[in-house]
Amino acid sequence: MKKIDYKKELRSLYAPSSKEISIVDVPAMNYVMIDGKGDPNTAKEYTEAIEALYSLSYTMKFMVKKDKPGINYGVLPLEGLWWVPNMEEFSAQRKDDWFWTAMIMQPEVITKEIFRTAIESVRKKKNLAAIEKVRFESYIEGKCSQILYFGHYSDETSTIALLHNFIAEKGYKRHGKHHEIYLNDPRKTAAAKLKTIIRQPMQ
Repeated sequence: MKKIDYKKELRSLYAPSSKEISIVDVPAMNYVMIDGKGDPNTAKEYTEAIEALYSLSYTMKFMVKKDKPGINYGVLPLEGLWWVPNMEEFSAQRKDDWFWTAMIMQPEVITKEIFRTAIESVRKKKNLAAIEKVRFESYIEGKCSQILYFGHYSDETSTIALLHNFIAEKGYKRHGKHHEIYLNDPRKTAAAKLKTIIRQPMQ
């Protein structure tokens, strides 16, 4: 059974260049999502959200693998939407003020029925504080600029500024939420080798 790698299937969205900023049109896609507030490095709520999202995503993956022979895929990476009430004041240096949505994209084979069944399964097997907060929802960003960033999350400031300047130079305005996609596990990867897609919707 061939394992589907959606990062390769959706290469323009999940494999951008690290050397130049690209412009992409991001279609509507389905996600499991949890909202919260606070610095992701210190907020217990954020850690609980990630645990719930991964537990649910793997549960749905194995449900599909069992019930739909021939369909097997890799769970997609963790993503995050980050914002403050006035996005002109958005700063990587003031993470305590950030609102966030932690989320993982789900392939089209995942339905609301599968989601509801998986929620019940996870609820019975694990005592996860955030499982009741998870929702299954379509999200669309439209036209965005993005770039692949290498390094520690706390050092993203200059890359974010580069992206914002690019948007202005191209005659666009930023709108919507700052978006990051985390391509590897910080627990298993040296900080200098962390890979993060930094994306910003624009109009």
